[in-house]
Amino acid sequence: MLKLMVVEDHALVREGMVRLLSQIEPDVSVIEAGDFEAALNALDNEGEVDLVLLDLALPGIDGFSGLDILRRRYPAMPVAVVSAFDDTPTVTRVMNLGASGFIPKAYSGDALLAAIREVLAGNLYRPNATSTSTQRLGDVAPMATNKIAVKPDEVGLTDRQAQVLALMMRGLSNRDIADQLGLSEGTVKIHATAVFKALGVNSRTQALVAAARYGIDFESVF
Repeated sequence: MLKLMVVEDHALVREGMVRLLSQIEPDVSVIEAGDFEAALNALDNEGEVDLVLLDLALPGIDGFSGLDILRRRYPAMPVAVVSAFDDTPTVTRVMNLGASGFIPKAYSGDALLAAIREVLAGNLYRPNATSTSTQRLGDVAPMATNKIAVKPDEVGLTDRQAQVLALMMRGLSNRDIADQLGLSEGTVKIHATAVFKALGVNSRTQALVAAARYGIDFESVF
């Protein structure tokens, strides 16, 4: 029997997902948990499941911390995040924390089931840039600014890209950044473009907002 778990605090959403998951195969059992503590208790009592579908925006715990706890406590059990917040840094950080997949809540039922089947088949699932919702930085953020520092590589930045972003946050121009890092101004522009792509933004201002929102820790790159 296929055994799944849905960790979602909104009852209506959770119930809809359970009904949808019943279509995966004839013999499937779905465990429901309305918060992270309930999920851990269920896993402790009933044992590991074939797949956990985890919402990031759960009450009482930072969603990334919850994912990290599950991966550490049950390293062989796949976890896929199902979230309405599918901006590039969130997806990148989720995958870097060891999730088997990231499935946007903006997906249709058929698309969600197809993504889940990919994960159950042992594959990693990450949405294409064109398949995610078009949430902008000015819209509702995935969560309040992180209290836990995020390493640059957790949001897809190399050390050099993180250095460029850090100096942007200090108000330095591309020319000033080039002088400080011993690079050409053209090279700085290339790194800046890569930063925008990693953060899923289109401008320096949006990049600064994203960096502040995710609480990126730049100390390790200097």
